[in-house]
Amino acid sequence: MVAQPLSRVRHVSWRVLTWGGAALYPVVVYVGLPNGLLDVEFLAVVVLTVLVMTLLRRNPLPAFAVLLLTWTAPLAVMPNLAIGGLQLVFTDLAVGRIAAGYPRRVSITVAVIAGLVQAAAVLVFLTWMYIPDVSFFITIVLALAVSWMVGNSVRVRRLHARALHEQAIAEERLRIARELHDMVAHSIGIIAIQAGVGGRVIETQPAEARNALAAIEATSRDTLSGLRRMVTALRKDDPGKAPLGPMPGLDDLDRLAEATNDAGVRVDVHIEGEPRPLPPDIDLSAYRIVQEAVTNVVRHADIDHCQVTVDYRDRELLLEVADDGHGGVVGVGYGIVGMRERVGLLGGEFTAGPRPGGGFGVAARIPLAGR
Repeated sequence: MVAQPLSRVRHVSWRVLTWGGAALYPVVVYVGLPNGLLDVEFLAVVVLTVLVMTLLRRNPLPAFAVLLLTWTAPLAVMPNLAIGGLQLVFTDLAVGRIAAGYPRRVSITVAVIAGLVQAAAVLVFLTWMYIPDVSFFITIVLALAVSWMVGNSVRVRRLHARALHEQAIAEERLRIARELHDMVAHSIGIIAIQAGVGGRVIETQPAEARNALAAIEATSRDTLSGLRRMVTALRKDDPGKAPLGPMPGLDDLDRLAEATNDAGVRVDVHIEGEPRPLPPDIDLSAYRIVQEAVTNVVRHADIDHCQVTVDYRDRELLLEVADDGHGGVVGVGYGIVGMRERVGLLGGEFTAGPRPGGGFGVAARIPLAGR
């Protein structure tokens, strides 16, 4: 409780000291330079310069105005090469800082103001010293341009990094949404059907009701386990935590078919080609695609069976889920959208729609070559 007021007092004190030093800065420099900057005056100028450069970090525009005023006024009264050099260095640093933190229109305006003031100061210096040399103008323009370009490149890189970070967050949110949808939608569909079956036969066929309750329990436990795996994987900051088990894959299609069969829809799984281990992202995505397609059959097709075909080829994996029911409507809900996104992220092709002979079909081609 005491630390917070003390921190606030320190913060206010530092702001008062910084802005007070910025206000005194032009006066000290203007008064001290004609006297040759004695030891005390020189130390005061150094300390105030450090304060103003610190102000440049958080308030670059006011600091730029202070620096421009501080080192331009003495140069107009007492032209000196050292004063002109300090003006160029400090104002160019301020321009670079503003270019790194402000939109381009602001930084260009500041750079133009700095360039005009610097050019006027150099012109006064050359006239005073009777030096007919324009190389000074070329030098100040190049130095100012380099300072602005360096600051602007820092700003562009920062914006690019922020855009990549936001894109990564959006992709991760989309991936989590797909996982939750595929996992929960299938399980809730199975549970709803089993609950309906159990409610209808609980008095006439107690054994079937018990089977329905057992299926609901098993499906619920599998879903909770999957949710815990996902949450644990997301909480990477917890030391000692690890996923509770492997993510599902095509080897779990038999369990998926068994759970769907308990819900009243028979799933015939046909494996073609030589089954082999797949990369984890392809294995999980292929399972989720089949799971979502089978869930749509249970919820929308009004049919008691469907067929799942998994074809392992040399350079690609083919998935197909087909039924002879009433089909569905493409574009309704997030299921088909999620399947298409999964396949697209893997560089494959996806189709879904009514079949020519009736029913509904989902097909995906996922390349394996080069992975």
